[in-house]
Amino acid sequence: MTTLDGRRVYTRGDLMERYGLGRSTLEKLYREQEANGHPEPVGSVGSQLAWDSEEWDRWYAARQASRKVPVGLVTRDELSARYGLSRHALKKLWSERESNGHPDAALQVGKALYWDERQWAAWYEGREEHSAADDDPDALVTLAEAGRILGLAQSSVTVYAKRPPAGWPEPVREEALGGGRVRRLYRRGDVLAYGETRSTPRN
Repeated sequence: MTTLDGRRVYTRGDLMERYGLGRSTLEKLYREQEANGHPEPVGSVGSQLAWDSEEWDRWYAARQASRKVPVGLVTRDELSARYGLSRHALKKLWSERESNGHPDAALQVGKALYWDERQWAAWYEGREEHSAADDDPDALVTLAEAGRILGLAQSSVTVYAKRPPAGWPEPVREEALGGGRVRRLYRRGDVLAYGETRSTPRN
C-alpha cells in the first residue's frame, strides 16, 4: 500500500496493478481531465504523481457505471496489462482474426473495443498450447500458424482455404466462429509434408 502523509494514495504503478490499465490509458485519462473529471493529484511519491485512493476509486467506479460496460469485458489496454502482450501484438492478432480465430469484440463504445475476457483467455490459452506443440507432428495448427511454419506471408496463406494450391492438405477439423467465419485446423505433419513438396525441385 502506498501512502503519502498518512493517507492511502495511488501512483500510476498502483493503478496499473489494481485495475489492469495500461500506462498510456492512465496518462490519457489524466490529460483529458477537463472533459472526464479525473481527480487532481494530491502530491508525489518519489518522482511519481499520486492520487487519493478513495477519490480515484469513486471517480473510476462512476465512470465505468456511466459507460455501461458489463462486468467481464476488457479493453486492449487491460489485456495488455494482464497477459503481458504489447498493444502492437494485440492489434496484429486482431487484424489476423479471419485466419487465427480471434474472438469478435463483444462491445464497442466510441472507438474503444471490449472483449469477453473469459472467451479471449480460452482462445489465447489454446493458441499458446498450439505454439508449445511445435515439435508434435500430430498437433493441430490454424491457417495462420501453418503459414508461419512454411514462412509464407500472411496475405499469401489467407487465400489457401478457398483456393488451395496443389498438394495443400485438407483441414482435420473445422470450427464455426461468430459472424459466419470458420477456423480450419490442420495437422502440423501434413503442413510440413506440403512444405517439403514445395521445396523439392521439379525435373
